[in-house]
Amino acid sequence: MTGLTERAVGDPPADLAAEIEHARRRWEESMLRQVDGLREAVRARPPQALAHACGGTWESSSIVLPFWGRRVRLHWPQLAVSVEDGGPSSIFDTAMLLYYLRTADGAAMADRWIGFRELPDGAFYHLAYQRYSGDRLVRAFGSDGAAFDDAGRALQGLRLPALAEHAFAFQPLPRIRLAALLWPGDDEFPARGSILFDAAASHYMTTDGLALLGGGLAGRMEKAGSPKPPPDGSSAGR
Repeated sequence: MTGLTERAVGDPPADLAAEIEHARRRWEESMLRQVDGLREAVRARPPQALAHACGGTWESSSIVLPFWGRRVRLHWPQLAVSVEDGGPSSIFDTAMLLYYLRTADGAAMADRWIGFRELPDGAFYHLAYQRYSGDRLVRAFGSDGAAFDDAGRALQGLRLPALAEHAFAFQPLPRIRLAALLWPGDDEFPARGSILFDAAASHYMTTDGLALLGGGLAGRMEKAGSPKPPPDGSSAGR
């Protein structure tokens, strides 16, 4: 695993893993063709104003901002990306950050949640998005709301009791906020899961980029909720 996003994905079932990997590869192939153009478009903007618009800071000729909780630095004017903990930035992550900077217009966050189908062109792809986001939460947690809550707390999510009994907000980037929700199933109704977006998200990222961020959050929740082996290798029952 070579980048921030890969480390966030977790281990989905084989068919879903193939679907996610296919989406990643299509994105990455597209980005390889476009990354130079993205850098050129970003460089056309005043860097200090851009840092403010995207919710980052301007430090030592770099735009600095958090990405999935890790500080990243985009060095001006090359716009090469470094991760301040020394980890790598893949072309996938670099492209995601460049798209964020290119799209950021400084709009205020809406403090209102919308589904994927309400994003630009989201209605065409919401069924595929639901498969690797909300449905993945259901496969991971089912009716176990407590395990979902434990995973949300482990990822330092913000509880959203007004939205649902089991709901957490996360901010992978300073001006992009996501919400993960689970309605546990019972004898009458199947479990349901969803990953929503702040209504201003399209001011900061393309719709396909938001889909990948939402899928990444589902993977992070699944990974955080997976049982951990005892540190000494002994059985958990001892």
